Amino acid sequence: MSAESHEVHHDGEHESMSRKRIVKVALILTAITCVEFVIALAIVPGHPNFLKFANPIYIILTLLKAFYIVAFFMHLKFEKMGLILSIVVPVIFIIGLILVLTNESHHWVDLRPAF
Repeated sequence: MSAESHEVHHDGEHESMSRKRIVKVALILTAITCVEFVIALAIVPGHPNFLKFANPIYIILTLLKAFYIVAFFMHLKFEKMGLILSIVVPVIFIIGLILVLTNESHHWVDLRPAF
């Protein structure tokens, strides 16, 4: 087999992950993780008022990291839209279900009589 048979064709459907792209995504993931550590270890303990904003920031940063991992390292970014939607839409519904059930669970705890 020649070296050309191992290359991925750049026809828009699939792009190859070049070493440059892998390093770029790895650096982005490292930067996001560093920001999370700075928030957790430096900002939050020094500013208790910032604590209420820390969790939403962590969630956004974690979702951003999950996007980069799934899109580039699991190659979902290079798949057809039908496959992407068949994975992303159920995940969004599951996240929504978790949020709704979490909200309802607090409601039932609040209805319990106090002793």
